[in-house]
Amino acid sequence: MDKELIIRSNSSAVDFALLKDGKLVELHKENDDSNFSVGDIFIAKVRKAIPGLNAAFVNVGYEKDGFLHYHDLGPQVGSLLKFVKRVSTGKLKDFSLKDFPLETDIDKDGSIVDAVKSNQSLLVQIVKEPISTKGPRISSELSFAGRYIVLVPFSNRISISQKIESKDEKERLKRLVKSIKPKGFGVIVRTVAEGKKVAELDKDLQNLMGRWTGMCKKLYKAHHPTKVLGELNRASSILRDMFNDSFTSICTDDEALYTQIKDYVGEFSPEKESIVKLYQSNVPIFEKFGIERQIKTAFGKTVSMSKGAYLVIEHTEAMHVVDVNSGNRSSKAKNQEETALEVNLISASEVARQLRLRDMGGIIVVDFIDMNKADNRKALYNHLRDEMSDDRAKHKILPPTKFGLIQITRQRVRPEMNIKTREENPNGTGGEIEAPIVVINKINADLQKIIKKGHKKMSLTAHPFVAAFLTRGIPSPRSKWFFDHKRWVKILPRDAYTYLEYHFHDKNGEEIL
Repeated sequence: MDKELIIRSNSSAVDFALLKDGKLVELHKENDDSNFSVGDIFIAKVRKAIPGLNAAFVNVGYEKDGFLHYHDLGPQVGSLLKFVKRVSTGKLKDFSLKDFPLETDIDKDGSIVDAVKSNQSLLVQIVKEPISTKGPRISSELSFAGRYIVLVPFSNRISISQKIESKDEKERLKRLVKSIKPKGFGVIVRTVAEGKKVAELDKDLQNLMGRWTGMCKKLYKAHHPTKVLGELNRASSILRDMFNDSFTSICTDDEALYTQIKDYVGEFSPEKESIVKLYQSNVPIFEKFGIERQIKTAFGKTVSMSKGAYLVIEHTEAMHVVDVNSGNRSSKAKNQEETALEVNLISASEVARQLRLRDMGGIIVVDFIDMNKADNRKALYNHLRDEMSDDRAKHKILPPTKFGLIQITRQRVRPEMNIKTREENPNGTGGEIEAPIVVINKINADLQKIIKKGHKKMSLTAHPFVAAFLTRGIPSPRSKWFFDHKRWVKILPRDAYTYLEYHFHDKNGEEIL
């Protein structure tokens, strides 16, 4: 299986597309103006504790206060409060915790008013970005994620990923970590640590300890609220969480990102350094790999699938609803039950892909086509579970109900990826439509203006539908331009464009305004 990561960079954002055998399965975007990303740590002040919610609202600098539930305080919140107070006032300058006396754990069924007070200084970490009208969800149980391990201050526990199945390997990793773990810190060993040597784990640990020390140095006389530790940039964090030996290619069109990624991969997997490539071509990178076309077909309200079947995806305030339709497909199946099972299995694969692609979270209800046989319903349930096994977000799938509905809950930590696929009706009758082609006359007028300016060699980039219209037929519109103006216009299709978007370029590739 080919597993490729394609990274597109522009002035305001970086887009990450994960492809499996050429098919888009994940899409992420990193904006420069994102001040509240999952993993960021802030020194903040408790604004108010609410006993009725058993939670506190904390000022982290967002327009809405962060929500801190009692269960997100962490058992050692008393130690954290004491540590923050002593470091902020300059009384404690040793951040190693080896001589720091830990407080007793708080009661797991206690009350928020007994744990924190208004105006207290507290270190909090973003666990869910602001979504819709809600402020960020935060936790005071801090964690520092590395490539192989996660470092947890004010703890002494060593935990091993449950995805590592070998009992001997778990014991080996536990022994290694115990030999290098600093006092006062707990360690969670990640799945990718399987088979790694102690030197690699120790290097990762020292890097995380450096991040902890750097954060602590910022606490002295810090303003409230202040971000004291930012999560890694999205390229590094995605590689940290996703990269493994199954990747066959990592391609980016940004030279700085290329160097950064090559260094990162070279540090952790030197044998894989050669798969990192710098893309250099006039054709946009997402166009070259067919990603733009997949985005256009995958993000609408209606999602087409093979054999004529399609999904209808709708979002409400409470949940996402997905309807499965067999469409106008013709099947060789002998009866309706076999047809329903075939369509449902195709749809289950696409639903799993759509959840990752759009990063849909919360409650998702899927209305599959009714099936009468219990074995078929079980086969559908097992197939959906297998398809979602690669999903890194925590999720739970319930068996089909009597009505043929499957309910899914999926962790939501950032706003859903939403790409608009419709545009205003250019005919002036209001509303939005999917595919208008009324732009030809405007292109003709612009071409005449450009020729009057003296341009001789030029190219035109336009939506594939428009490009096809201009180049097909005898004579084609482009041929007519040649006969009328004695200018040959090179026409290049661009999947990323809306139907009404087009640009003329001169011989140097500069846009003609």
